[in-house]
This record gives sequence, structure tokens and C-alpha cells, in this order.
Amino acid sequence: MSETAPAKRLYIKTYGCQMNVYDSERMADVLRPLGYGMSDSPEGADLVVLNTCHIREKAEDKVFSELGRLKVMKREKLEAGGGVMTIAVAGCVAQAQGAEIKRRQPAVDLVVGPQAYHQLPELIARAHRSSGAPLAAEFTPEEKFDQLPKDRAATGVSAFLTVQEGCDKFCTFCVVPYTRGPEFSRPMDAILAEARSLAVQGVREVTLLGQNVNAYEGGLGALIRAVAEIPGIDRIRYTTSHPRDMDEGLIAAHGEVAALMPYLHLPVQSGSDRILRAMNRGHTVDHYLKLVQKIRAARPDMALSCDFIVGFPGESDKDFEATLDLVREVSYASAFSFKYSRRPGTPASAMPGQVAEEVKEERLARLNTLLDQQQVAFNASQVGRTLPVLFEKRGRHAGQVVGRSPYLQAVHAEGSESLIGQIVPTAIDASAKMSLAGRLLNELEPA
Repeated sequence: MSETAPAKRLYIKTYGCQMNVYDSERMADVLRPLGYGMSDSPEGADLVVLNTCHIREKAEDKVFSELGRLKVMKREKLEAGGGVMTIAVAGCVAQAQGAEIKRRQPAVDLVVGPQAYHQLPELIARAHRSSGAPLAAEFTPEEKFDQLPKDRAATGVSAFLTVQEGCDKFCTFCVVPYTRGPEFSRPMDAILAEARSLAVQGVREVTLLGQNVNAYEGGLGALIRAVAEIPGIDRIRYTTSHPRDMDEGLIAAHGEVAALMPYLHLPVQSGSDRILRAMNRGHTVDHYLKLVQKIRAARPDMALSCDFIVGFPGESDKDFEATLDLVREVSYASAFSFKYSRRPGTPASAMPGQVAEEVKEERLARLNTLLDQQQVAFNASQVGRTLPVLFEKRGRHAGQVVGRSPYLQAVHAEGSESLIGQIVPTAIDASAKMSLAGRLLNELEPA
């Protein structure tokens, strides 16, 4: 009997948002029929894909640094007789800077934008026939989703599920409308079919994804209600939402759909109306605060997370203090905060009043101190409660499992691996900034 030929090794490194995580998983699905199996390391891989993010300059710099390392690995693999390593750059940096990538790093074999990765098999074949790096970017979301494999392989008990892509908001600091294109909503039937397939494979929690997920055509609230009817799907989350698209139907779903988790990421970016106007956010601080009140009225135990940008062009000390005031008023369970980063081609990059780097550093430190205090306090407030925890994987220590609370906190507990995939009542005994520690109340009777 002849031996089965070893699978070609595929390594994918993902930068940035959850949508890139989803895209990376679908790239693996596209390449699996070609014999590619996943590798944990780029060393010796036959195909390396960097799935990139263009939101911030630091992420982009990391990509070019990684390409320098891969160039060396590619040469060493070939010299050792291990064959050719194909290097692909995918995602938003590929979309925005395809020609520059090819110019700066000739070791790259192909460049593929976020709407074209379903073309990877063809692009790889072309790259092996050609000395130039093929570039694919000009495809529509409809083409991508129509041509992706219908059978998606689940990789755990929780899964991301893209329902909407692109952005029509054109915030002045953001490149997403230029790299992901205009807003596009997938048909509900296609989303539900993918969710059912995931449920059959043991997925119990889905996170609905979109650049502006609550701009989903037909109403995100209606989609959530439909997903909640799928047997096996016990938890639903969504991200990222925009305050302008938080409609009454979605708010009502938070109070009426038990599977919809009480944790919402609702970015505001700034607590200053003047800066919000300069950002072209399309909402005021008062609108945001009233929205928070409505959401908490519908779901009193709602935990909120947020995004903030400090040092946006023209931001004064008074503007920054207004952001701190908003944080104190809302009180967040967690948040992501960043120094403003100039992105070429965005309106904000050419605005007057660019804030000095040292001022941005000082403001970010002050904001993070306040946000960290709130996160620690929120986690501490869970001590003494019993929470339903969906256990997802083994812990770092023997006999330990790790799961997620309804509020997305990591929860560590002693227990067997048979708990993975189960939702179990867990008494919370201790808290830290990033996680909780608990005790299983009844390992044999999942919630």
C-alpha cells in the first residue's frame, strides 16, 4: 500500500479585528481541498499568508518586519531542498498598498484583498507560473461569499460569523471604507445556513461580525431572533456596532432574546462634540448617553465596552477632559484606547492641529488608568455571583478549563476536559483585571 502524501503546510498569521480572524478561517477552508493543512509555525511552511490590518500604522509596520523574516525563511527552505515557500499578503494592507508591497518586498508571491481571497487557489497557480506577484483586489463581497465553500469547518465551541462588510460612514480617521468598500449585507438565508452548519459541528456561541454590524440590512435584531431559533446555538454576540445604527428593534432584542449576551461593544471615540464633528461620527455625546440609557433600560445587567482615540487633530485639554467625563458617566466593563494614528489618504491626516506625540502619550496614560480602574471594579463585582460559563478549552495548568462568562470575561476553573462545550453554573471566587476564577457548582448538570 502506498503511503498517503503529506499535506502541504499552511501558516496564516492574522492581524487586527475579528473579521480578519473569520477571513483567515475561510482562507483555510478555501485551501483545504488543495491539500493544505494548518501549521502552527511559518518555519518550513509551503504557504504563508499574512492577513493584514490597515487601521493603525504600527500594525502595518509589523507586516513589513514579518515579511523580512519570511524572506530569509523562504531562501533557507529552498537552499535546504525543502521546496518553495509561497508568501501571500492578504487583507486591508494588501488592498491599500498592493503595488508598494511588491516593490518593497520582492519575496512576496501574491497580494490579495479582503474581497478576493476566494480566488486564492487560482492566484497561487498563477504565482507559480509567473515571476511577478499577482494582485487581486477588485472583487465584490457578493462574489466572495457566493464562491466560498459552503461547508465551513468549525474550530471550537465559539465561532465568528460575518453578516455585514464595509462602511459608508467615512469617519475622517478611518481607512475601512477605502479597504473594505461600501456596506454590504449577506442574505439572511445564507447566514442562517452557515450558523446551522456550525451548530451541527458543536458550536454553541456565534459572534455576528461586521464593520458596522448593526447596519445589517433587514435589521440586526430580526437576524438575531432568527439565529436564536437554531437548535444548539445558545449564545449570540455581535460586533462592531455604530451608535448611528442602534435601532429600537435591536435594543428590544437585548431585553427579549435570552441567547443574546449582555455585553455590547459600542464605540464612541471621543467625549467632545467638537471632536466628534471633526471625526464625522454623525452623533453627539448626548445622543450616545441617551442610547446607553435605553439599552440599560432594556437589559439592566448590560456591560459596555468602547473604543477611544486620544490626540485627534485639534483635540484640546478641554476636549480630552470631556472624554474622561463621559467615561466616568457611562462606566465601562472594558475598553480599547489608542493614540491617533495618521493614515495616508484619510481627511484627518491633512487636518491642522496635529497633536504632539508626548501629549498623546500623556493623555492615553491618563485615560487608560481610568479605564483600568473601571475594568477591575467590574470584574470584582462578579465575585460572589454564580455565572453560566461556556467552557472553551483546556487551561494552562493540569486539571484546569477556561471559558467565558456572559460578559465575555475569561473564567478559569478546575475541571475535566469533558466540560468543553458545556455551559456550567460557576461560583466566582476571585477576580483580576483580565479574568475571573471560579468553582463548578455541578459539573454533571450543565446550565
